[in-house]
Amino acid sequence: MAKALIQMALDSLDFDATVALATTVAPYVDIFEIGTPCIKHNGINLVRELRARFPEKLLLVDLKTMDAGEYEATPFYAAGADIVTVLGVSGLATCQGVIKAANAHGAEAQIDLINVEDKAACARATCEAGAQIMGIHTGLDAQAAGHTPFADLNEIAALGLPVRISVAGGIKASTVQDVVRAGASIVVVGAAIYGAASPADAAREIRDLVDAV
Repeated sequence: MAKALIQMALDSLDFDATVALATTVAPYVDIFEIGTPCIKHNGINLVRELRARFPEKLLLVDLKTMDAGEYEATPFYAAGADIVTVLGVSGLATCQGVIKAANAHGAEAQIDLINVEDKAACARATCEAGAQIMGIHTGLDAQAAGHTPFADLNEIAALGLPVRISVAGGIKASTVQDVVRAGASIVVVGAAIYGAASPADAAREIRDLVDAV
C-alpha cells in the first residue's frame, strides 16, 4: 500500500492569509487545495502564486465544476493546477470535459461524489472515462447533521477501481488513521489544522499519524 498523501484545505477568503498558512504547513503536507470559496474569491492569480512558491507540491483547485467542463478547467490547469475537481452530479459529458483538459496538460481530474445518488455507478463510469481520483466528500452541512465519510469510503474502496480515493469531511487526528486504513489514498484536512492554536504543530501531528499507518 502506497503512503497516503495529506491534502491541506485552504479555505480562507484572504489571499495573504492563504499564502501564509500554506507556508506554515508546507513541510508536512503533500497537496495544497485551494478550496471552493477561496478560488471563487481570489481567482486564478492565487493558483499562479502558490505554483510559483511551492513548485514541489501538488496543487488542487476545487472548482466543483458543474458545466462546461473543458472550458472551465483548462485555464486553471494552464496556470499550474495538478488536479481540478468536477462534480459527479454534473453528468458524464461534463466530467469527460475536465478529464480531457487534464490529459491535455499532463494533469489529473478528480470526481467529487458529493450528493451523487449512485456513487458506485458514477465512480465506475468516470473511471472508465479516464478520471484518476474519486473524491469522497462529506460536506459541511452534512457534517453538521452528523454524517461521516466512512460508509461512502467503504463502498468506493470495495469497487477496486484503478483510481486514488480522496476523502474529505471533518478528518482530524483521532480519525485520520482509520480513514487511511479504510482505503484512502489522499486524506483532506482543513479545520483540524487551520483551526488549531498552532497549525504547524497540528499538521506535524497529522503527518506523523499518517506515516505511522
